[in-house]
Amino acid sequence: MPKGSLGLRQARRNEIISACEQLYQTMCFREITLKEIGQTTSFTRTSIYNYFQTKEEIFLALLKNEYELWIEELQTVMDENERLDKAAFAEKIALSLEHRKQLLKIMSMNMYDIEENSRMESLVELKETYGKVLQIFAELLDKFFPAMSAEEHKNLIYQFFPFIYGIYPHTTVTDRQREAMEKAGVNYTYMSIREITGNCLMRLLPDK
Repeated sequence: MPKGSLGLRQARRNEIISACEQLYQTMCFREITLKEIGQTTSFTRTSIYNYFQTKEEIFLALLKNEYELWIEELQTVMDENERLDKAAFAEKIALSLEHRKQLLKIMSMNMYDIEENSRMESLVELKETYGKVLQIFAELLDKFFPAMSAEEHKNLIYQFFPFIYGIYPHTTVTDRQREAMEKAGVNYTYMSIREITGNCLMRLLPDK
C-alpha cells in the first residue's frame, strides 16, 4: 500500500477513476487499458497497481460512484413532502435514471466477467452500495405505496432492477446499429430512458 494519508490515497483513487470515466466517453471497455488510463493521469501503469489491480476494479469503483449519485437523487425524492401517485412516482424515478446515463451504460456491460476479475474487497464495496440502492428504493415504496405487501415489494424490485440492466442498449444506439436494424427490416420503436423506465414502472406499480 502506498504511503500517505487516507485523504491523499482517496484523491489519487479518484483521479484514476475520473481518467477511466473520461476515456469511457469515447472508447469502449475493451479498448481501455491501464496504460491508457495512466497516460490520462499523473500515474504510470505500475503505480496504478497501488490502488487497483485490474481495470475491472476501476470500473467497479466508477459504478459504485454512479450508484452513490443515484442514491442522492432518490433521497431527494424521499425527502419531498408531497404525496406522489403512481404516475408521478414513475416519472420521478424515470428522470433519476435519465440523469444517470453513465450508470446504465456500465450496467449494460458483462458484469459477470468484470466482477470475476476484481478482488473480493472491491466487489464487497460495490455490493454494499448496491444494497443501499435497494434499501432506499424499498423505503420509497413504503412511503408512497404503503398498502403494498412485503411480497409485492420483493416482486417489484426483482423485476425492475434486472430490467435496468437492459435500458441502455435499448435506448442508446449508434448510427451503425440503426442502419443494421433498417437493413434487417426490423421496425423498432426507439424510446428515451425516461419513456422506457416510466412505462415499465407504470406496469409494475399498484394503482393505489
